[in-house]
Amino acid sequence: MATSQRDVRNRISAVKNIQKITRAMEMVAAARLRRAEQRIEALRPYADAIRRMTRQAAEAAGDVPSLPILAEHDELRAVGLLVVAGDRGLAGAFNSNAVRAGIRAAREHGAENRSARFFASGRRPASSLSFRGEEVVESFTGFSDRPAYADARSIAERLIAAYVDDEVDQVEIFYNGYISPLSQVVRRETLLPLQRATVLDDGGEKDGGEKDGGEDDGGEDDGDEPHDADAQRRALVEYEPDPEDILRRLVPDYVEISIYRALLESTASEHGARMTAMRNASENASQLIDDYTLEMNRARQAEITQEIMEVVAGAEGLG
Repeated sequence: MATSQRDVRNRISAVKNIQKITRAMEMVAAARLRRAEQRIEALRPYADAIRRMTRQAAEAAGDVPSLPILAEHDELRAVGLLVVAGDRGLAGAFNSNAVRAGIRAAREHGAENRSARFFASGRRPASSLSFRGEEVVESFTGFSDRPAYADARSIAERLIAAYVDDEVDQVEIFYNGYISPLSQVVRRETLLPLQRATVLDDGGEKDGGEKDGGEDDGGEDDGDEPHDADAQRRALVEYEPDPEDILRRLVPDYVEISIYRALLESTASEHGARMTAMRNASENASQLIDDYTLEMNRARQAEITQEIMEVVAGAEGLG
């Protein structure tokens, strides 16, 4: 007999202890996930309003004012990549997905003769990037379970300073966007410069859809319609002070709120991924316990059969 019943019992006991831990971690992650979902739901209206106001102010200002934080650099030589993930593991592919997306973007920029400078939010992306031979300019750790707005502000101040000081010519962020406990999607957004920011791209897509609908209503005034639509949109809002002054104040808030939203989305995604991973681990442990139990029963049957054969052989020898 290759394995004794005692060895199998010890294995079953060890797997059951691990299963208790995975089930406890699953319940903790589920409780934290509910709180993270509530924080996301509370933030989304404010974040959407800030992004919408920034987009409208940029459209009203026309040419973005030539301020350091708003000025687009003449040449795109270095790109700052902020990778947002967690401080801990045991969450499936949650951390590695964000890191892979950042490294993939760095290779894309490298193919166009642009250098990538990594910033990391979370111990896992910082260590993973360093392990892969990438230099991390600065890492921000210790708050992935429950990020505060002050954490987002400190990250935003560092990235804005890097952009204003010409350390980087563009800032991008990578994080796991939360959809459901079973589904997270890695998102890539451009924060700076404002001329290339994702917030303006989103606005362009929405405006484009509205214009397409207008073209379907009538085809004779196609040439004048875009100009009339822009004039009508600007006429709906009166700015005091000027759009340039409002934009100067809004852009730092837009960067901060975008990073804060990414932190919250990443936190919810981490808890959802950990809950799913621990549930799968618990189910695998149950299957492993069943397999070990079957193996132990077979070993017991083999021992009983061996004892019966020995008794029969002894009886025959005496007879």
